[in-house]
Amino acid sequence: MTSETITAESSGTWHLGDLPVRRVGFGAMRLTGSAAFHFGTPSDRERSLAVLRKAVELGVNHIDTAAFYFSSLRSANELINSALAPYADDLVIAAKVGPYRAWSGEWGTSARPEDLRAHVEENLRQLGRDHLDVVYLRRMRQDSIADHFGALAELRAAGLIRHLGVSDVEPRHLAEAQAIAPVVCVQNRYGLGFHDPATDELLARCREQGIAFVPFYALAGEEGPRGGASTAHEEEVRAVAGAHGVSPAQVRIAWTLHQGPHVLAIPGTGDPGHLAENVAAGALRLTDGELARLDAARTG
Repeated sequence: MTSETITAESSGTWHLGDLPVRRVGFGAMRLTGSAAFHFGTPSDRERSLAVLRKAVELGVNHIDTAAFYFSSLRSANELINSALAPYADDLVIAAKVGPYRAWSGEWGTSARPEDLRAHVEENLRQLGRDHLDVVYLRRMRQDSIADHFGALAELRAAGLIRHLGVSDVEPRHLAEAQAIAPVVCVQNRYGLGFHDPATDELLARCREQGIAFVPFYALAGEEGPRGGASTAHEEEVRAVAGAHGVSPAQVRIAWTLHQGPHVLAIPGTGDPGHLAENVAAGALRLTDGELARLDAARTG
């Protein structure tokens, strides 16, 4: 079986609230160009549209995006709307709010709680929807997220948002949000090449509570979106990849999914070939020995 014939169904299913999603989804950030935001070369529009349509053909029904995912020529939300609307009934689109970018590309200060309705409405306008399936509050170094999360909880009560999540948080922020409204997902940086004890604690807490854990930059190196794929623990990753006849990136995605049935992967790409490989990684089953070897490299 080749990557082109393996679908996202092979990765299994988890629920974001009452919304079932396949555990391999798609991150839209890199649709806009060769690197995130205004860095690198803008994407080819038709190729980006083709990648989105191919993702859905391969069974992906969870797309992660944001209104601030745009480059000098491309908007991720506009591409999603153009490629996929009218949307399939089972397609779950998750957006995030909190960061602020001017259309010039410059980052501004974090949004204030009273700004978040406009941010949600901008996502709705760009995507052509009357509600958002999931909205993450992306913490921007605030000590407390109560006011910001409370503002989103009000929008959820008003019907603009179906489910809420939090991003770039510590365990105490998750507890703070849960005291206000249900949290169905947590999105933090996590991967084989990135080790943070606080995030490991969050991963365990989400497992205990049945909350989806959705890593970002799982394949990225230390430079995040500005850099290329991670080369951390390359020797161990390549050895496992060779044993299965797959790419190192597929091993990294598979390792992420092996961290628990509640863990979802949202690898992003603007390359149709890489998309098929990423989806196929959901079918890769690592042995206990391989997982132990990779875990030892990560924490050693």
